[in-house]
Amino acid sequence: MAFHCTQESGTEPAFSGTYLDEKRPGAYCCVVCGATLFDSDTKYDSRSGWPSFQKPVATEVVDTQDDDSHGMARTETLCTSCGAHLGHVFPDGPEPTGARFCINSACLAFEPRDGSKD
Repeated sequence: MAFHCTQESGTEPAFSGTYLDEKRPGAYCCVVCGATLFDSDTKYDSRSGWPSFQKPVATEVVDTQDDDSHGMARTETLCTSCGAHLGHVFPDGPEPTGARFCINSACLAFEPRDGSKD
């Protein structure tokens, strides 16, 4: 699933991802290159079926590009470091950013802040 999502711009089935219900504090990293992408402080339950974040840890760690596949106009998100597909960003998130970074769990590795492995 990680290969399909990151290299073929695939999507894991809704409500199936490992990190959908993850509540521990920590960092979400690119499963391909290990770059830190999102922090648990910006994760929220969007009820979309995928882990959702208000923003990346820094604007330069996630690239975006237009995606008109499947007859939809969306904005794709990619890891700046390695180019892996992560998911999409939508303008229907909560304030203060208004963004919903809808990211496949298969594209992420989680590093808990307490140092334990996931």
